[in-house]
Amino acid sequence: MSISLKDIQTAAERIAGATVHTRFEHSVTLSGIAGCQVYNKFENLQFTASFKDRGALNKLLLLQQGLQEGQQQSGSIGGVVTASAGNHAKAVAYHARRLGIPATIVMPANTPNVKVQDTKDLGAQVALHGVFLEDAAQQAQQLVEQEGLVYVHPYDDPEIMAGQGTVVIEMLQQEPDLDAIVVPIGGGGLIAGMATAARAIKPDIKIYGVEVESYGRTTIAEGIAVKKPGKHPMQVIKRLVDDTLSVNEEAIEDAINLYLVIEK
Repeated sequence: MSISLKDIQTAAERIAGATVHTRFEHSVTLSGIAGCQVYNKFENLQFTASFKDRGALNKLLLLQQGLQEGQQQSGSIGGVVTASAGNHAKAVAYHARRLGIPATIVMPANTPNVKVQDTKDLGAQVALHGVFLEDAAQQAQQLVEQEGLVYVHPYDDPEIMAGQGTVVIEMLQQEPDLDAIVVPIGGGGLIAGMATAARAIKPDIKIYGVEVESYGRTTIAEGIAVKKPGKHPMQVIKRLVDDTLSVNEEAIEDAINLYLVIEK
């Protein structure tokens, strides 16, 4: 199942008002360092401090709409479940509570207490299971079968991808002359959605993905520490992304330092 520009435009309309139309600003200093004109999209200003709000809300609203239209065979949403130790967990918890949908988040047992508490504070029920995220995902799937919950995948879902793709619509509305976008790749939902919209709006734009050079569970880039992109995002990446770049831990640390010092 693929997504189109229309899906992403509809997602943008659907989530408008409940997500932040974040700043997209030219950085004079970073432009000088990079030797090109650099613009930053400040998705850290979303409620959960990442783009994950967009996809999670789009998915939850579509589930709710399906219920209202009688598309759910059970006649009700018994609740949603996901596996995450980060921003996807917070996004699902926050928007599910807003929409009155019970949410269960399965986290690895070694998830820092602050993340567990943050997720609970947002109204979700938290279950701790296993050592790795893969273990938590397996447990979440068991809850789907045992309790009839709906699984909200962090990235391997066209409706999640469509929500994430709304980022680039805002970027190109503000700066239509952009000639390249650079996007981090973890599970691939963000770059797949952005590439779909960007290619449809501006076919000659260059799209570059960035990955950690050698995947490791201790990488500072924990938000993209996924072994490989999902099936649906990978199909889009292969078709629309010009190139992928690998960066080492030192380069990531340098970049974080630049953003802290220059962009605050």
